Amino acid sequence: MPYTFALAGGCFWCLDAIYREMRGVSEVTVGFAGGSVPHPTSEQVATGETGHAEVVRVSFDPAVVPPSVILDIFFAFHDPTQLNRQGDDIGTHYRSALFYEDDEQRALFERALAKAADLWEKPIVTRLERLDTFYPAEESNQAYFAKNPADAYCERITKPKILRLRKSFAQYLVHSVGAG
Repeated sequence: MPYTFALAGGCFWCLDAIYREMRGVSEVTVGFAGGSVPHPTSEQVATGETGHAEVVRVSFDPAVVPPSVILDIFFAFHDPTQLNRQGDDIGTHYRSALFYEDDEQRALFERALAKAADLWEKPIVTRLERLDTFYPAEESNQAYFAKNPADAYCERITKPKILRLRKSFAQYLVHSVGAG
């Protein structure tokens, strides 16, 4: 039975591309969680007025890739010390958050936060939030890097992360695609 995590770490395009490269990951969906507007559009979320974060929902087989690795990658590929931003992406919709579905998942996320706190010099600002509802983003945002590898954002931000993933977590990858 697969596990599913909902993770917010800045622009969802990067985490989406990263998790799609991993063995044991059966599904990756980008979308929105943590806000008050039902079925928001990307344009609505970008205003910062919906309360939603950009989220990647990752379903994976824990026998192939341990939950701790999924969370290690989350903390390695975004800066959990930046409040409501990742680099030039600024706003509460770019916040760092772990959206838990139950007490067991919350405890797992708390352990991951404690582990990450030992690795970063600055305080971690990643929030633990209950996942009430996840709204998938528009189809144009799904697998964005795979569909648009030459996009300027993908070239400048996503591609270097993919290349770093391939060096740091090679044993968990399916194969190398899209980032040359």
